[in-house]
Amino acid sequence: MTDVPMTTENAPTPTGSQRRVPALMKSPTGMVGLIIICLLAVLSVLSVSKALPYDPIAQDASSRLLAPSADHWFGTDQFGRDVFSRVAAGVANSALIAVVAVAFAAVIGTLGGLIAGFYRGFADGLIGGITNVLFAFPPLLLALALASVFERTWFTIAVAIAVVYVPIFIRVTRGPVLSLREIDYVRAAISTGQHRVGIMFRHVLPNITSIIIIQIALSLSWAVLTEASLSFLGLGTPPPAPSLGSMIFEARTLVYVAPWTMIAPGIIVVLLVVGLNLLGDGLRDGFDPRNRGRK
Repeated sequence: MTDVPMTTENAPTPTGSQRRVPALMKSPTGMVGLIIICLLAVLSVLSVSKALPYDPIAQDASSRLLAPSADHWFGTDQFGRDVFSRVAAGVANSALIAVVAVAFAAVIGTLGGLIAGFYRGFADGLIGGITNVLFAFPPLLLALALASVFERTWFTIAVAIAVVYVPIFIRVTRGPVLSLREIDYVRAAISTGQHRVGIMFRHVLPNITSIIIIQIALSLSWAVLTEASLSFLGLGTPPPAPSLGSMIFEARTLVYVAPWTMIAPGIIVVLLVVGLNLLGDGLRDGFDPRNRGRK
């Protein structure tokens, strides 16, 4: 048999996932966001692995308000605690709360959106009514109210933040499900008597996965900001655990005496939010069908 030379005309066509990966890799915003998140992830790993140069909660009266130096890269605070170590621990705490909160919101919200869009009728009305009630409250105010009701632990804070983002995932999921339900192969599956739960998870959910992934990345950035806001207001991560928001709150009176105590955690919060938003933009570009055929 004669070998056929490989040309652009007869080359294998890449699958959808293979196309999306190069599109994501070629997205400048997505790559910048990924680099920022990876660098901040290193700080979290240092904290979790106890590889920080100093104990983030250990006080040293002889090292109060030291400026940044080779010994203390980000300086020290009013209690002599190393700011770099506290920032690294704060990133780990914020990341844990944000990931757990968004995971809960994504699972519950996606399930609610699937049920509302696929079953419609009473289910859609009930879930839509709950969604509208939650949307009636400003997100931060709702998180504040929920966080103030329960004992402050990282888990209860994560749950309070999750409740805020559940309606967002419901809205994001419901619209595409309403459209997918009317596609021929879904209607055919319904008409043949297949179990509707199976149809939802086998035929509908895989087609909205990209939308959910993008929303997860964007929601993580807002969850980080919400956690920092709660900590700044005294309803976030309980002491002595370091928190970026509480560090900024404690440093508000030192801004003219020791500005590094506020600048360091403030910059990290900004980098976290910006990095996750840029990563979300890159994922959106990667999953955009209009970008799949681009070289």
